[in-house]
Amino acid sequence: MIRSMYAAVSGLRAHQTMMDVVGNNIANVNTHGYKKSDAIFHDVLSQVINGAGAPTEAVGGSNPAQVGLGTTLGAIAQNFANGALQNTNRDLDMALQGDGFFSLVEDGVQLYTRAGSFFLDANNNLVSSGGAFVQGWMADATGEVVTSGASGQITIPVGEQAAPITTSSVNLGGNLPAEAAVGETQVSSLNIYDSQGKTITLELTFTKTATDTWQMTATYGDPPTPVTVTDSQLQFGADGRMVAPADFDANIAAGSIPNVGDVALTFGGLAAGEVTQVAAAGSISAIAQDGAATGQLLGVTVGQDGTITGAYSNGRVKAIAQVAVVAFSNPEGLERVSGTMWRASVNSGLAQIGTASTGGRGQIAPGTLEMSNVDLAEEFTTLIRTQRGFQANSRVITTSDEMLQEVVNLKR
Repeated sequence: MIRSMYAAVSGLRAHQTMMDVVGNNIANVNTHGYKKSDAIFHDVLSQVINGAGAPTEAVGGSNPAQVGLGTTLGAIAQNFANGALQNTNRDLDMALQGDGFFSLVEDGVQLYTRAGSFFLDANNNLVSSGGAFVQGWMADATGEVVTSGASGQITIPVGEQAAPITTSSVNLGGNLPAEAAVGETQVSSLNIYDSQGKTITLELTFTKTATDTWQMTATYGDPPTPVTVTDSQLQFGADGRMVAPADFDANIAAGSIPNVGDVALTFGGLAAGEVTQVAAAGSISAIAQDGAATGQLLGVTVGQDGTITGAYSNGRVKAIAQVAVVAFSNPEGLERVSGTMWRASVNSGLAQIGTASTGGRGQIAPGTLEMSNVDLAEEFTTLIRTQRGFQANSRVITTSDEMLQEVVNLKR
């Protein structure tokens, strides 16, 4: 009877802890990035009353007689199943679809989270709601992100002025009319940029000099200033496709236009958008070119691979940084620091840092947040089981007490 009371007491303690776990799950039902926990009970080692007996020729074997000593809390298991996504339309909100964690550093401590509600602090650093620095890789001046090195803080250069880019290539496309008479011209204007970001209007004039042959000349400015163009004679075959120049390029030499270097005028070759000569209206225009005026950063967007791309007032876009995503061989082994923060433990495995959608890591859903994976219906069912388990163990104690009272009463 005393043994039953102690077993029931262990049940009360275990169910009280289970109630704490369920209560915490319900309290965090609306916490973004929260992962529910489950209390797992283990049977306590039983006391052997009679040992097992081996069978002999005269007597059969006998099984051991054992009495359990109650229960104990075996584990509090974390459930890392994905939660539903909530659309927020905030540029810096991110959710992970699949495995992985965002990498954070707070007071020099490496932390991990699934709650991707990020902000910019006064120094333009990308931080969590609690001020931890989001980790990733910054892009270089050309917008290339190298993820092979160590990750670090991400800084969004709000109000950054993008340096101008000198135009060095222009891809032309369109058609020169095959039925045009010798001496007829087609004129096309395009804008290029010098090293100071100044816009220069370049006017190209195509003059038909013979059958299937056109001569291209160029001028800029007002009044028009001639520009020397190499490989400027265009020839076309019977099918209307260009056959000369052989490299499908004409070139404006450096110095022909002030503050502008070599400019390659590409006619497309045999690619889509090539310059042709067929029986159709004439229309030559720039279908692609580099170069840009000075611009300022207007806003950012986040891609599914975690690349943060800036949009500038000059119409250009450039990668600014890329957010790191970390995977673990045993995420259930992470140690919970708070409701949505974890740190590595000796049983979680090493942090495998990389980019989204690679190495088994999930992809990033921009403009969304991951909701808690707590199922209220399941938690309330567990709440009822926990309450009934606690009540049943308390009844064992009162019943054992009544039995002891009967033993005491034997003396009367």
